Amino acid sequence: MITTKSIAKIKKLVGESRKNGKTVGFVPTMGALHKGHLSLIDKAKKESDYLVVSIFINPLQFGPSEDFKKYPRNIKKDKQLLKKHEVNLLFYPQADKIYTPDFSTFVQEKKISKKLCGKSRPGHFQGVTTIVTKLFNIVQPDLSYFGQKDYQQALIIKKIAKDLNFATKIKIAPTIREKDKLALSSRNAYLSRKERKESRAIYRALTQAKKMIKGKEKNPKIIIKEMKKIITKEPAAKIDYIEIRNAKNLEKIKTIEGKTFIGAAVYFGKTRLIDNIIVSKN
Repeated sequence: MITTKSIAKIKKLVGESRKNGKTVGFVPTMGALHKGHLSLIDKAKKESDYLVVSIFINPLQFGPSEDFKKYPRNIKKDKQLLKKHEVNLLFYPQADKIYTPDFSTFVQEKKISKKLCGKSRPGHFQGVTTIVTKLFNIVQPDLSYFGQKDYQQALIIKKIAKDLNFATKIKIAPTIREKDKLALSSRNAYLSRKERKESRAIYRALTQAKKMIKGKEKNPKIIIKEMKKIITKEPAAKIDYIEIRNAKNLEKIKTIEGKTFIGAAVYFGKTRLIDNIIVSKN
């Protein structure tokens, strides 16, 4: 595995691979790699000839009171995992090379990003779309991989790829879960033992929602009410949002039909966790 911080070197190596007829796969990450990331990497490895992974903790997607400084960092362990999973190229840039002192250009998606997490974390998705646009321009991948856990983010990235005519195909892979069904996240490390146990309530609520939909319940409000009952039983839980929406565009719905997004963002102590499932009515 080659590791580089150089934008010029990334472009050179990827360009050489493409000249040799290789399909370039790309998995952007913020490091602190876990099985969720590795599932994306393994999928990308199977579907592409030359695999690039980036590790960059993007300051633009953290609010002033969020956890940028304490966000988990373990580059040594990350490199070992990437080598084990046979990644060809690791892009590990410095922040001052990505965002030069005179940097003043931002990319903004104005529909999907206004909903759900966009309301709770103003500016977050602008930070995401800006860094992803830069990474797509640097790496120029044929295939790019994102996880369903961050479903809203994945939809936004699909939208900017379409709107801005990026050649890369966006692929969304299933959420990877712990044995107790908690969605894998680097932020799970922040949870106390008690909070960790209580956080299982999110998946219980999502499962109840799915059960109700499969049982012919069509009213989102009734389902959300039952989900809230499950989560608020846990003393540490504070609901940011629970939403049931159209899975294609996250628009509000009055009646459940077709593919439906069921998502939740919940604080356990100071840690904000998100999770979702996609349910088909038919």
